[in-house]
Amino acid sequence: MDVKQLNSPTKGHFYIEADGREVAQMHYVWAGDSKLIIDHTEVDEAFEGRGLGKQLLSALVQFARENKITVLPLCPFAKSVFDRVPEYRDVL
Repeated sequence: MDVKQLNSPTKGHFYIEADGREVAQMHYVWAGDSKLIIDHTEVDEAFEGRGLGKQLLSALVQFARENKITVLPLCPFAKSVFDRVPEYRDVL
């Protein structure tokens, strides 16, 4: 499953589709030009336990690195992954 991104000047989200619908999303809002705040992550119950949330966060971290953006993880899921995965902390 591929991770896709929808971005606007004020907010956006990374998502994964299956069966023609979004089954996992990680939402963020922009705080200026170089910082985003992760505020919500959601995975459809039927797709839980497959690592989709981690795939979304990995794509977001890659996006942040490529664009020199810092990340503030207010979402409990995203914060817990940042706490456990030191390799992602360079974008904090």
